[in-house]
Amino acid sequence: MSKDKIEIENAASPGHTQRVDRVKFTAMRDALLSVLPDEPPGMKVDDAKAALVPKLPDDLFPGGAKAGWWLKAAQLDLEAKGIISRAHKPPVRLYRVK
Repeated sequence: MSKDKIEIENAASPGHTQRVDRVKFTAMRDALLSVLPDEPPGMKVDDAKAALVPKLPDDLFPGGAKAGWWLKAAQLDLEAKGIISRAHKPPVRLYRVK
């Protein structure tokens, strides 16, 4: 893992930030944004994970290892920044905000 860190936000805990590996986070963020639709209701998180895992660099996420944690971190950061949103009714479905 790289020593280069990035500070991310958490939509579930406003004001709370966490420092994480920049390379892994950026790879996950880019993969997530590439699979999410632009319109609500969006895509279920499990479906998003299945769609993005093949897009992840295998040297960072061998066989999709730890993809679930990094997906959640990217989701919460992107929600906090208003880049993605979730549908108003369960189950959790994510989509890009225009």
